[in-house]
Amino acid sequence: MLRVSARAAARSAVRSSGSGSAAVASVAAARQRALHSQASSASCGLARQAGVRFASSAASASPAAAPASSSKAAAPVGPVALFNKRIQKGQLVEDEHQRKIVTGPLEKMYRELEGYKREVKELPKEPAQGGWISRLFGAKPVPPADGPGLTIPENVPKGLYLFGDVGCGKSMLMDLFYESLPQSMAKRRIHFHQFMIDAHKRMHAFKLLTHKPSGMVMSAATAATAVVAKKVAGEAAAAPLLGEEVDPIPTVARELAQEYEVLCFDEFQVTDIADAMILRRLLEHMLWHGVVFVMTSNRHPTDLYKNGIQRSSFLPCISLLQSQFAIVDLDSGVDYRKRPRALSKVYFSPLDDANLQEMDKLWDATTSDPHDPPIEGRQLDIWGRKLEVPLSTRRAARFDFMQLCGSPKSAADYIEVCRAFGTLFIDRIPRMGIHQRDLARRFITLIDACYESKTKVFMSSEVPILQTFSSDEPASIDQMRGLMDDLGLTMDDIGGSPIFTGDEELFAFARVISRLTEMSTSFYASQVARAGGDAEAPPEY
Repeated sequence: MLRVSARAAARSAVRSSGSGSAAVASVAAARQRALHSQASSASCGLARQAGVRFASSAASASPAAAPASSSKAAAPVGPVALFNKRIQKGQLVEDEHQRKIVTGPLEKMYRELEGYKREVKELPKEPAQGGWISRLFGAKPVPPADGPGLTIPENVPKGLYLFGDVGCGKSMLMDLFYESLPQSMAKRRIHFHQFMIDAHKRMHAFKLLTHKPSGMVMSAATAATAVVAKKVAGEAAAAPLLGEEVDPIPTVARELAQEYEVLCFDEFQVTDIADAMILRRLLEHMLWHGVVFVMTSNRHPTDLYKNGIQRSSFLPCISLLQSQFAIVDLDSGVDYRKRPRALSKVYFSPLDDANLQEMDKLWDATTSDPHDPPIEGRQLDIWGRKLEVPLSTRRAARFDFMQLCGSPKSAADYIEVCRAFGTLFIDRIPRMGIHQRDLARRFITLIDACYESKTKVFMSSEVPILQTFSSDEPASIDQMRGLMDDLGLTMDDIGGSPIFTGDEELFAFARVISRLTEMSTSFYASQVARAGGDAEAPPEY
C-alpha cells in the first residue's frame, strides 16, 4: 500500500512538472510527502493498538478528562484542595506523612505548571553522514551519540520521582496530582510498562517505513535522484540511502511530546534490556521538548535495573533521573491498602461444586443481556498474533487459568485482554509451588494489568487466593517475613513459604498480594464503576 501511494504521487508529480532536474526533484519531493503521510498513519495505528489514545487537542489528550465545567463557582483547585476535600468526604484518612508530600512537592509542581509555557522544538541535526557515493558503497552511518546528552531547557519544571514500598500510597498521591490538573492540559496517566510497549511499537513502525535494503539493488540513478531532491526540496526529501537505519528515538520522542505536556507513570521499573537500552535517550529527548514527568516506583533510582544485563549502559539514565527529578521517599510504615474496607465476594475457593456453581451464577448475571449473548472463540489481534477468547460478550470474558497463563504470554497480551473486556472470570487457579514459578509470574503480570486498567475480576481457586503462591518446601526468607509484616499479613495467611526468593520477585509478590487484597473490596468495585469498566454489576457483587 505504501509503495502504491508513493508511485501514484510520483506519477502525478511527473505529469505536472515536465522534465529535467525540476521533474526529478518534484518526483522525489512527492514521494517523500507520501512516505511521510503513510508513516504518520501507520505509527498512529500501531500506537492505538497498544491502547494509547492520541490527542487531537489538549483536552482529548487526557483520557480521564471529565466534561468541561459549567459556569458555576469553580471548585478549589490544586492537590492540597483536592486532598482536603477527599478527607472531608471520608474518602481518605488524615495522614501527616502524606500531607507533607501533598503540601510540599506536589503543590509546588502544580504551581510551577500554572505559569509554564513550553515549546516542542525541531529535531536536533543528525551528524554529517558523508557523501552519497560513500553511502552508496556501504559506508556505515554514524550511530546516535551516547555520550553527553541534550541540554534540558532551564524553564522545564523538574519531574517528581515518588518511591516507596508496596501500599505506601504513591499511586494514590500521583493520581491526586493528576486529577487536580486542569482538563485543558494535555496530560496522560499510564502504567510505565504500557507506555514502553507503545514506544517500541512506534519505533518499529518508524523503522519499517524508513529502512531501505542494503546492496546494489537500488540503482545509482535512484540515489542521484534522492541527492538532487535533497538539494531542491530540503530536509523533507532526506530519506536514508541503501541500508542506513534512521535513529527513531528523536522522532518518536517529538511525536509523544506533541501529544502530552504532562506524563504520569505508575510502577516505573526496568527489568527488560530492550527498555534499559533506549530509556535514557527517550526520556532525555522528551524533557528537551518540555514534557513534565511524575512517576512512581518501588525503588530509589540507584536501585533500578540492579544486576541487569549491561547495567553500565543504564547508568546514564539513573544520572538523568537524579539530575532532572526531585526524588521523594514515601515510606511511612503504613500499608493503606490493608486498612479495613467492606469486602465483596469475588474469590471462590476451594474448587467444590458450591463455589463452581456460584461462579456460573455470577457469569449468567453478568452476561444476561439478550442483545449481547456469550459467544465462543472470539479472536483478539495482538501485534499481528491471534489470542482466542474461549467465551465472551462485548463486555466480559471467561477463561480457564491455564488458557491465560499456561503458555508464554507477554504483558501486551494481558493489557489487550483488559482493554477489550471490563470484566474477567478466571476459573480453576491452582496452587503454584516451587516448580510452577513461570505460571506464577504470568499470573502476577495478569493481575497487574487488571489492577492498572481497573478491570473487575472473579476467580475460583484451589486454595484461598492469597495462598496460591506458596510452597510446601521449606525456605529461609527473613526478607519475605519483613514484607509480610509491612502488609499486615502472617505467613499462615499466604500459606507458608512463598515460591519467590530474588529481590525483584519478592517485590512483585508483595505487590500482587496487596493488589489482590484491594481488588476484593467494595472500594475497588466503586473505582471500577467510575472508570467505566462495567455499567452494571450483578446483584451478588
